[in-house]
Amino acid sequence: MDVRRFPWIRRLAADYAYDFRAVAPFFSGDPADRAAWADAIARTQAYDRRPDELAAVIAAQQERRQAPARAREAGQLLADRRTVAVVTGQQAGLFGGPLFTLLKALTALKLAEQVSRDHQVPAVAVFWIDAEDHDWEEVRSCTVFDETLTPRAVSLPARPGAEPAPVATVRLDDSIVDVLSEIARILPPTEFRTSILAGLRRAYTPGVGMAEAFGRWMEQVLGERGLVVFDSSDPASKPLVGEVFARELSMPGQTVKLAALAGSDLTARGYHAQVHAQDDSLALFHLNQDDGSRRAIRQQDGRFLVGDQQYPAAALVTQATERPAGFSPNVLLRPIVQDTLFPTICYVAGPNELAYLGQLRGVYAHFGVPMPLFYPRATATILDSAALRFLTKYKLSLEALQAQDEAALNELLKTQIPPVVDEAFTEAAQAIDGQMTRLIEIMPALDPTLEGAARSTLERMQRDLQTLHGKMIQAAKRRDETLRRQFIHARALAFPGGHAQERTIGFVSFLNQYGPVLVDRLDEELPLDLGRHWIVTI
Repeated sequence: MDVRRFPWIRRLAADYAYDFRAVAPFFSGDPADRAAWADAIARTQAYDRRPDELAAVIAAQQERRQAPARAREAGQLLADRRTVAVVTGQQAGLFGGPLFTLLKALTALKLAEQVSRDHQVPAVAVFWIDAEDHDWEEVRSCTVFDETLTPRAVSLPARPGAEPAPVATVRLDDSIVDVLSEIARILPPTEFRTSILAGLRRAYTPGVGMAEAFGRWMEQVLGERGLVVFDSSDPASKPLVGEVFARELSMPGQTVKLAALAGSDLTARGYHAQVHAQDDSLALFHLNQDDGSRRAIRQQDGRFLVGDQQYPAAALVTQATERPAGFSPNVLLRPIVQDTLFPTICYVAGPNELAYLGQLRGVYAHFGVPMPLFYPRATATILDSAALRFLTKYKLSLEALQAQDEAALNELLKTQIPPVVDEAFTEAAQAIDGQMTRLIEIMPALDPTLEGAARSTLERMQRDLQTLHGKMIQAAKRRDETLRRQFIHARALAFPGGHAQERTIGFVSFLNQYGPVLVDRLDEELPLDLGRHWIVTI
């Protein structure tokens, strides 16, 4: 399917896939152009990084998580200066988060394999855990289907009143045992459920950090395919990007200004700007080493404000240089940090990410970091064979299932009524209109006061006919209850609660349903075509 058929796909994402020239000024190259990939490889290989130290950080992380052998081998490749990376990332959502997390990672793996084959360079896929994000509400839940295809959320406890702290600082307590028991009750019994739950219990155990548990789970699912999972909160990685933090502090406000200018340009061209930052803000957070909280840094009168505390500008610059573990990038600086660490030639992005990445070309230039290509992640809806047969048989579009009322069902049911019935209704309506109109015309000659009564009679007859037509539709519904069940089944699968499946249902739900073949099929057969949404049946 063309993604432009979906109402949530905004113009920037649509043009990126179908009219790249319109958005070219905001990006470094067209991912549909083979030459753009060669240029990205040359740019990133020419940039001076510290690959040995990065590979050592990754190896230490993988050792802590007991990563699979293939993942460790891929991590070791990053010590080679010829190696390039296809990077993607996401927050550390409970049990892996929604389906699109899996689709992102698989897109990165498939692109890395394609780059290695087409350009004869070592290429690895990297999953960047956005572990320093502090939105606990967004990551503490996972939604899965129960036996009736009702979406059911399982959640870790809320943290009311807690300081905004990076998710990486949150350690799982005994509540994770209850959540695992709850998801075990909800997931339908399948031949794969026992092994899926065992894998979740190995990853999510009391005492383990939320980000580390997420990394363990992702490695269980995709590590043997060579996915390198990277915990961005690791203090050991911060010295490799201390210069980025120091530059942001040395030229405060420049990143925000450059992003704002690009945002204005996007808006002027009819697109939207994703990030709107305050003029006095920096693209950097300060991490409190005592309580783990993360606070924004603002500039005021030549000094920096972190919460209520003031710092001389030079003091924070020195801190960033000497103790970089005390800092964390925001959404504007995170890509710069990422691509300073990794030899990134391409970042796999969701449709909303493309918008803010389009504001960063000037920021990349400001830091002297080569801007990678950006590739929209694969987007798909997983249906069972019954749902696909239903859509195919009745020529019903996928997006027609999104509305949660019965308008589409009623329209479908109308098509199932024999044509002769509709023809008879049409003829009856025309006959009534024609005969009553003639009667209304001649009525004044007999008694002018009866014209109104005649018109009222016509309106009543028309209403009665419509009521009869509605009863006929209801009769068709009762007669064809099978069609109704098929419609509701397909709608529940494709748009749970009226929302896109890939953004709502945790991929663990589909692993439970289909087992390892789910990943096999998506990896082997899901195309990488730009601007396409795929209906996948397993």
